[in-house]
Amino acid sequence: MCDNNKSVIIIGGGLVGALCACFLAKRGYHIEVYEVREDLRKCKLQRGRSINLALSHRGRRALRTVGLEEEVLKHAIPMKGRLLHNLPHELSSVPYDEQTNQCIYSVSRNLLNEVLLTAAEEYDNVTLTFSCKLVDANLKEGSCVIQNLKTNETIKAKADLIIGADGAYSKLRSQMQKLPLFQYSQTYIEHGYLELSISSKNGHMMIPNHLHIWPRGEFMMIALPNKDGSWTVTLFMALTRFKMLTGREELLKFFESTFPDAIELIGEEDLVEQFFSSPPSHLISIKCYPYHFENRALIIGDAAHAMVPFYGQGMNCGFQDCTLLDQLISQFDGNFDYVLQEFSERRKDDAFAICDLAMYNYKEMRDLVTKPSFRLRKALDNVLYSLFPKYWIPLYNSVSFSEIRYTECLKNREMQNWMITLSLIFLMLMGLSIIVISSWK
Repeated sequence: MCDNNKSVIIIGGGLVGALCACFLAKRGYHIEVYEVREDLRKCKLQRGRSINLALSHRGRRALRTVGLEEEVLKHAIPMKGRLLHNLPHELSSVPYDEQTNQCIYSVSRNLLNEVLLTAAEEYDNVTLTFSCKLVDANLKEGSCVIQNLKTNETIKAKADLIIGADGAYSKLRSQMQKLPLFQYSQTYIEHGYLELSISSKNGHMMIPNHLHIWPRGEFMMIALPNKDGSWTVTLFMALTRFKMLTGREELLKFFESTFPDAIELIGEEDLVEQFFSSPPSHLISIKCYPYHFENRALIIGDAAHAMVPFYGQGMNCGFQDCTLLDQLISQFDGNFDYVLQEFSERRKDDAFAICDLAMYNYKEMRDLVTKPSFRLRKALDNVLYSLFPKYWIPLYNSVSFSEIRYTECLKNREMQNWMITLSLIFLMLMGLSIIVISSWK
């Protein structure tokens, strides 16, 4: 049986950290959560990170386990497919799932974080402390030094397990990087992103229940709906190109030639003001291993596998970390020696796979979706999926609408590519044989 007297420190009170607190609190563990930011329920967050996220099956499963799925979906907007804004002024809808009509959901990051924090706080065995950062950790003894950013005081906290859910620039991971045999790599891509918005007064001009995409080959823009009728717009582009847009005239000329319909949607003055109000943010992909140290420390979410946002799986993958951790605690009766080791072994290949898929999907979203070959393959996938739903699951469906391991999703795709290639070769040989026989006769 699990030892309910165990104590856990969670570094990071964001989405994954707050959800992890809910999972562990249900088991009776004593949880202390330390978050470097102020309590977002009492203050307004600064711009910078995307305020919209795409919630799909893996994330919904985690929320359902702690009884929060219905509460979150009440505030979410279903998106049944991509709505492509092609040049010149051509719109086309690409459903995510034509067979079973499954969809992903646009949800506010802030609202979701508020729901999770409030849910965690309702447990008597959870303590949330804000404006506190990790400054040092002794992983061997399971202790860490926390600094209160308001009072500048430091405290030494100790627990049976320390979990780092403190994002891509994780302080706990930096402590683990000092340990022998810890593998770590990071990749900054040459593209960055900048947030814009379509106000609620213009939001009605957008076709609802879609993720809107303006694919432009080397760059793209997307828009996700909000409950108030507004849309959160994100421009992804090479950082060198961002630097070329230095003034109002250059910006408007660029939008007139590449996103002409977006000018009316955003508004000329709002576009200029929003674009120059903050610099573009960077995009990073992180791979590391192992995710644990002995039976004392574990990293999850972006701290373990930060990825670029183009498959919409960053949050969902982090939430699935919590599901897996909970399952392993049950499997090994709360013995952290086995739980943490198995977590690292089970998660490594899947985390690497989804990081790679996220990089690939940027190319698909900004370029491949406009090509006839992409649409032909999608149509073929849909036909085969309808005929053999248990054996032919398209890549996007397996990633977004199932709990199939990410590595298996990739293997299935490779198998499907191989089968299609063999079929085409067979058809070509058959055609050639018919031509040869006809000529001989």
